[in-house]
Amino acid sequence: MIKVVVVDDSAFMRKALAAMLDKDPEIEVVATARDGEEGLEMIRRHQPDVVTMDIEMPRMDGLTALRHVMMEMPRPVLMVSSLTTEGAEATLKAMELGAVDFIPKQLSKVSLDIVKIEDELRAKVKTIARRRMSHLLARASLAGRVRPAAPARDGGAAPAQPVAERPARTRPSGSQCRDLVAIGVSTGGPPAVQKMLSVLPADFPAGILIAQHMPAAFTGPFAKRLDGVCRIAVKEAEDGERLQHGVAYVAPGGRHLRIDQKVSRIDVRVVDEPRDALYKPSASVLFDAVAAGVGRRALGVVLTGMGSDGLEGMRTLKAKGGRALAQSDSTCVVYGMPKAIVDAGLADEIVDIDEMGEAILQNLYK
Repeated sequence: MIKVVVVDDSAFMRKALAAMLDKDPEIEVVATARDGEEGLEMIRRHQPDVVTMDIEMPRMDGLTALRHVMMEMPRPVLMVSSLTTEGAEATLKAMELGAVDFIPKQLSKVSLDIVKIEDELRAKVKTIARRRMSHLLARASLAGRVRPAAPARDGGAAPAQPVAERPARTRPSGSQCRDLVAIGVSTGGPPAVQKMLSVLPADFPAGILIAQHMPAAFTGPFAKRLDGVCRIAVKEAEDGERLQHGVAYVAPGGRHLRIDQKVSRIDVRVVDEPRDALYKPSASVLFDAVAAGVGRRALGVVLTGMGSDGLEGMRTLKAKGGRALAQSDSTCVVYGMPKAIVDAGLADEIVDIDEMGEAILQNLYK
């Protein structure tokens, strides 16, 4: 039985989340709490396997409570976030502090359409409860600390702890040069993507396309947050813009990324088709498009996430001569998407997330 504590200041939300979770015979909501202080008390008392945590609460908010959980009694925490810019920024901060993932809730003046998240909520709770805690414990030790910032790109003041410069790479004789990196990622993705991109130099010699499973309200703040801590530029993708080296383009939530290969350039396309895709954006749609457009000039990367999105697209990319990297089991929040690639024999390398940025640099010339 998976034990869950639900923390939310809304009585309706507490009742709704508990009812949805209790429908599953493998899940038991052992306690609910109306604010962070009461939540910490319930967590200490019941020692749950998973916690769902609201962000905006009286007395003690969700971020403060999360810091205490990660420092004192680390365990998987799912944030329950409103689909607003403010909610997105707070949720991304929560994941930086150690939260495993988030569940979006729809808020409006007339309704609280929480039932739409029911299947996703139960699936995430069951999946993360079964994962080992070693990587969560490591992330928890960073809670409350200041992250080292990347050197400013605009000539601003140098950071206190700059990322070490690496010697310039030259293309080995006879090697295949890859100038496009396509990344598919889902549950637990934001911290993983940040760790990976923060290693890359400002003159990174390829363009980067990212399909992160995330609501539309979150992808803009996510890209902006990454842009502030990475030496490469990061932005939310816009349809028709020219792909540039040293820039990472994040797919807008609810839409797919494709490319349009021209004679002398690659254009980024943001599209709605296929509308019936299980995930939007879809890693498989991205990998398929990249395979068709540039083939062996592409490097595909699959990071932490539930399910197997990216598998079929990676088959196509590999058939065209592209290379594939998969995040290691031990460093994934959820070893689903990378496992699918590894089990199918498509991964050229299996890499810990701490080493993924360097592995990308090395694989541009393989």
